[in-house]
Formats: sequence, structure tokens, C-alpha cells
Amino acid sequence: QEPVIQHLPYLDRRFLHYGFFIGMNMMDIEFQNNGYIDPNTGQQWYTDVDSYQPGFTVGVLGEIRLNSTLGLRIQPTIHFGQRRVYFHEQLSGRDSTQSMKSTCFSVPIGLKIAAPRYNNFRPYVIASIAPTLDLTVRKNNALLTEPFDCYIEIGAGCDFYLPYFKLIPELKFCFGLRDIINHKRTDLTDESMLKFTR
Repeated sequence: QEPVIQHLPYLDRRFLHYGFFIGMNMMDIEFQNNGYIDPNTGQQWYTDVDSYQPGFTVGVLGEIRLNSTLGLRIQPTIHFGQRRVYFHEQLSGRDSTQSMKSTCFSVPIGLKIAAPRYNNFRPYVIASIAPTLDLTVRKNNALLTEPFDCYIEIGAGCDFYLPYFKLIPELKFCFGLRDIINHKRTDLTDESMLKFTR
């Protein structure tokens, strides 16, 4: 005999959904103009980032149902993360590192496109734009990042309808739109550190 699958229609007919979320994040920086040559010494410096240090993300979620397929989602979020930057001098082999901790406050506003519901689950894709403010920018480091950035976010997930709430696992990728490295370093008293910024 076929098992009886409980269908929960009321949860996906609500105009407003809200809740909270927790998750993990990975932060990375890409250096497009890598390989600075110091004009005083002729040494060439390369930069690399260890992005395999998972961070922690918490936030709240509000979703407005526009129709049976589309939803408008707002997610005030705080990301706690850390990146370790490696500086390598090619000829001498000297290395140095800098730990870059970040606490970012972000407010993604996105459009959710959901497939038709099948039993008690419903897959979807989402695209968002996310203004972001880094609350922990520290001066006097070799690299200094700008506090403000804006991200394009794309992701996919699935709504699982349970008797009293929805469980929503989601995977999302965020791409920064700005060059966040601060190149005008008037705060550095040691001019030899300018080679990292350049």
C-alpha cells in the first residue's frame, strides 16, 4: 500500500514568510594585477590568499510572496570571517603574512523564483544585490580594504514544508563589484610596506 504523504498547502500561500538562518561562509580576494616589482630593489612580490578558513553567518529572513512563482526576499545578515594573505618575494624567497578578519553587515534584496511544489518540497533559485559594510577595517596593515562593497549573489535551495515551519537549505555565491583594496595609504609611515598595496 502506498504511504500517505501529508500535504501542507497553507505554508506556501502565506503573503509573508519570516525566520532566521545560520550558516558557514568562505571569504576570498582575487588579485588581478599580481606581481609588483619594487623599483628600489628590483624584487618582485606575489600575493596569494588562503580562503579555506570557514567563517560564521547569522541573520534574519523576510520573504513577500508576489505570486505562485515569485517572491521578494530581504535578509539582513552578519558575516564573521577571516582571510590569510601571503606575500612572497620571488628572488629572495622571503615570505610574510597578514591575517584579515572581517565582520560584515549585509542587506541582500533578492528575487526568488520557485518551481511548482511537489509533495512537501519546492526547489528554487535566487538572485540578489547586497550592499555590504565591513565593520572591522584596521589601519596600519600592509593591505587595507575599503569598508563598503556591493555584491551580486546567486544561489539555489529547496523549501521543505514541515508541520510548523519551513526548513530551507541553500547554497549561495557572492561576487564583489568593487576593487576593495585601498591604494591611497597616507596612514602608512613605513614606505617599504607600500609595495603590498601597489
